[in-house]
Amino acid sequence: MAIEVITKEDLYEFRDLLINDFKEILKTKPQQNEKKWLKSNEVKKLLNISSGTLQNLRINGTLTYSKIGGTIFYQGQEIDKILELNSVNSKRDLLTKF
Repeated sequence: MAIEVITKEDLYEFRDLLINDFKEILKTKPQQNEKKWLKSNEVKKLLNISSGTLQNLRINGTLTYSKIGGTIFYQGQEIDKILELNSVNSKRDLLTKF
């Protein structure tokens, strides 16, 4: 069995390659919802909301849906869009702009 010696330079090179790989992974937009259509229980878990809150989002038109039989489906892409549209800047971000 042959013994290989790893130098500090080898470790630094490996670290740089690993960091670059992580940067490439982080550059790609993460798909929060890989499924195109989500059922009510999946949306409730995703948003950490109750059945009543989900119903209110449907009633007031905030969240569009499709109903087939007794099952309600929501588009994962629509949920992502609503989350982005309703994002709020923190006060800290607002103070750094001045």
